[in-house]
Amino acid sequence: MDRSELKAPNHVAIILDGNGRWAKKRMLPRKAGHAAGSKTVEQICEDAYNLGINYLTVYAFSTENWKRPADEVDALMKLLRQYLKDCIKRSTKNNMCVRVIGDISLLAEDMQESIRELEEITKDNTGLHFQVALNYGSRDEMIRAIRALAAKAKAGEVAPEEIDEEMFAGYLDTKGIPEPDLLIRTSGEERLSNFLLWQLAYTEFYFTDVLWPDFNKKELQKAIDYYNGRDRRFGAV
Repeated sequence: MDRSELKAPNHVAIILDGNGRWAKKRMLPRKAGHAAGSKTVEQICEDAYNLGINYLTVYAFSTENWKRPADEVDALMKLLRQYLKDCIKRSTKNNMCVRVIGDISLLAEDMQESIRELEEITKDNTGLHFQVALNYGSRDEMIRAIRALAAKAKAGEVAPEEIDEEMFAGYLDTKGIPEPDLLIRTSGEERLSNFLLWQLAYTEFYFTDVLWPDFNKKELQKAIDYYNGRDRRFGAV
């Protein structure tokens, strides 16, 4: 079947949760769980596109993750640094358009350079649109957007009464990206954890006990089936 004929949400967002618990169950260091989770991301990108999904956004590192133990943060940064480098080759091979959302200014300069290079090289690719949330927090995103709009208003470039939802969304990190149709969170947790709070206003939520490193195409299909079973109506009834 052609992927265009598949009944799948246009945009799926995923909160990747359970790497640490996956490692603990196997008496491995937490970094082993993060490494396994990184491999799952690679495979799910391919699976998502083959199932008919056009946009995939994953929560890789939040603004709150800096509070984790220093050795875990260091391990995550090392993993992310390598992932960004590998992603250039993988994205070119798979025709994947990659974009990083979040405040990258707090990341190491070499990581920022890798992000800029990755986005530039893949910007015209026509396959899966893959968004990676790095040093991302939705409240931080909205505050940055408000400050940018306030500066425009102060300079007389925008009148306060002109500000509406569409204009505000244009100042978010996700500008130009359709809002998610389906949010998946793994490992049994059922909260948003400061992820895409504005963008998820009308999104269907799917929670699973499966730990992220064990998440696969079969589990993704379950989430899609759940989505297709929902009665998509907007507003309170």
